[in-house]
Amino acid sequence: MIKVLGIPFDANSSFLRGPYLAPPRIRLMATEGSANNYTEEGVEIIAGRDYLDLGDLSFGNQNSQKAYEQIKAAVSKAIADGSKLLSLGGDHSIAYPVIEAHALKHGPLHVLQLDAHGDLYENFEDNPYSHASPFARLLEKGSLKSLIQVGIRTLTQHQREQAAKYRVKIIEMKDFTMDFISVLEGPLYISLDVDVLDPAFAPGISHYEPGGMSTRQLLDILIAIKLPIIGADLVEYNPLRDHHDMTAMVAFKLMKELIAKMA
Repeated sequence: MIKVLGIPFDANSSFLRGPYLAPPRIRLMATEGSANNYTEEGVEIIAGRDYLDLGDLSFGNQNSQKAYEQIKAAVSKAIADGSKLLSLGGDHSIAYPVIEAHALKHGPLHVLQLDAHGDLYENFEDNPYSHASPFARLLEKGSLKSLIQVGIRTLTQHQREQAAKYRVKIIEMKDFTMDFISVLEGPLYISLDVDVLDPAFAPGISHYEPGGMSTRQLLDILIAIKLPIIGADLVEYNPLRDHHDMTAMVAFKLMKELIAKMA
């Protein structure tokens, strides 16, 4: 069974709020968008038939630690029966409890992170749950067997040191090729930050980082992956910065492709 869970939490964002609005806006594209429900490879994806939509979590307050615990518990419950889960954020901080819950069930994970940012800060703004730090937390805890980051174009010296410390393989966007596909290991978890795309293709994001990949390049990556996918998250879409649902449609397309890959 494939499940989809909305995690509308963005209190760990370091710049702008807004990604908490993303899950329902992405879903809305199934009925109000301009595309149909088919993937690039001709698979039709329909809620209730091809996946079970668990709706959105509700957060009583914006406390980061309580949210971390709530998300981790909800994800653990969702995958307890062996189901695969697509989590719709929210900011990228949700990846910490989401991936940790998967690792507790499956053991340390092989993760592919598609992102403009490394999210490896040991301490960003004195918030251990920051969306700039989820992969530092996961690596510290030994939850990852391997981490490959693709599309990165904002590395600081500190993040380069963190990457070296934890043996993270990084394909910066300036050096991008598809060669990394051949070294991916599975079962694989995919963490997809929409800002991996150039802002020209996805204006509905909080952090504009010019020089990113095209939607076509991102889709080609997903199509090329032939390994079993045990889970995924789709994060950092910010409807407050979108134009005419351009990015919502991109996110909806990515949602379909990720569900099809997990199936």
